[in-house]
Amino acid sequence: MICLLSPLATGDLDFVDQSELLNVPMSHFSGSMRSAVETAQQVISTMLNFTEQLDDFRLSNALSDCLDLLDLSVDELNWTMLASQESDGKENKRPEDLPSNMRAWLSGVLINQNTCLEGLDGTNSTVKSFVGNRLHKITTAVQDILSMVRTTPDSTLKGCHSCRTAGGSGGSSGGRKVTRNEKFPDWLKSNDEKLLEGGNYTAVDVVVAADGTGDFTRIMDAVSTAPDRSTQRYVIYVKQGIYEEYVEIDKKKWNILMIGDGMDVTIITGNRSYADGWTPYRSATFGVKGRGFLARDMTFENTAGPIMHQAVSFRSDSEFSVVYRCAIRGYQDTLYVHSLRQFYKECEITGTVDFIFGRGTAVFQNCQILARQGIPYQKNTITAHGREKTDSSGFSFQSCYIGAESNVTIPTYLGRPWKKFSRTIIMKSYISNAIRPEGWLEWDGSLYLDTLFYAEYMNYGAGAALGGRVKWPGYHILNDSDEVKQFTVAEFISGNTWLPSTGVEYMADLEN
Repeated sequence: MICLLSPLATGDLDFVDQSELLNVPMSHFSGSMRSAVETAQQVISTMLNFTEQLDDFRLSNALSDCLDLLDLSVDELNWTMLASQESDGKENKRPEDLPSNMRAWLSGVLINQNTCLEGLDGTNSTVKSFVGNRLHKITTAVQDILSMVRTTPDSTLKGCHSCRTAGGSGGSSGGRKVTRNEKFPDWLKSNDEKLLEGGNYTAVDVVVAADGTGDFTRIMDAVSTAPDRSTQRYVIYVKQGIYEEYVEIDKKKWNILMIGDGMDVTIITGNRSYADGWTPYRSATFGVKGRGFLARDMTFENTAGPIMHQAVSFRSDSEFSVVYRCAIRGYQDTLYVHSLRQFYKECEITGTVDFIFGRGTAVFQNCQILARQGIPYQKNTITAHGREKTDSSGFSFQSCYIGAESNVTIPTYLGRPWKKFSRTIIMKSYISNAIRPEGWLEWDGSLYLDTLFYAEYMNYGAGAALGGRVKWPGYHILNDSDEVKQFTVAEFISGNTWLPSTGVEYMADLEN
């Protein structure tokens, strides 16, 4: 049975002509979408029967990831189908956003497929081949569907202009404040406006307290009380304390707002790692799939240490999610920006190897990003973005502080290309002298150096000097604001259509 879930609608919309949305007739598109959903559900059914017979810990974790990700993919396919149907003679929301929303959700499906297969690396080859053959059918179908959705005007950056000298201005922490007369998106009920305006969170649904003074002592017990698919904020207040538990917010738990007592005061901690048999995806101390998630004033950490390989502190698959004034601390693979559109504001993010990684589309504003001391023979890499040719994902850093903790002695780089079309942009940020003059590190020789897109724009600080930067075909030094505006909050993550509802101040564009 195919169950349609309402997509996350945003803004005010006019009627959308389907010829402006699709390259094919609606009947053809709908048939392909239904077929893709049915195929995904068949694969889930087959894998459920298969996993019941396994007793291998690592393999069992990897297959559990696959099932969770396939389940999320069914939702993303259904959001896409319903969005296309809402354009058919119904009053809708921001017609220019529909194609980008649909492409984001379809890209999310492809990301889920890749993560499933990566989790099976190093396990039973027969099982990986069995799963891969079935996933290939979904991948082929979704790639075909993506070709049916019209693209927005081509905004691919072409080359670079003349290199500027080091210097420039970095911007301040100014922002955009929600006002009482501002339009809130339809997916958030109007009676939430008073709760969210200006960040005044006066209503709390449930309290978690490690000392027993709240409704629960465990965060997961509080999460379980949240209603499924809620269009209102569900507020969970987590009082100061250290919470040694693994939190996973299910895809059905929408619009959860989790508030702590402050960074370094409310701490959620774990130590799962790849070395102990967990996949990177499932190693997360805190993971969230439910859309519209907002966290503020908390710390998420993974204490496994640098020798335990991948060990995720925070992982997000949450569409239109915000992490505000939080610390995300770990070593290798600290922050997993897995998929969909996300915003990080005034956060402290620390780690060693690839410590901000994933395939999602994320903007980081006014964040402090610090490399830590790792294994002596290693090199620190701050980012490792993975992108396929068919999606528009990437990482954008604006007005951030990028450096290293005082005891770091190993070389530190801005990033390296995890996948073929890796994309990372750093603009108007302070870069300390902890960053190597080359700026960026290769993944494996010349692999991906001509297809990646790495760019820097008006950064400053001792580590922002451009004279020693890499000379890769895919690396760009930008000087024109028109070249980078597509990576701002307003354009890169459609922030003006959903961030006002969060009460979090933000810079919509390049100006403060």
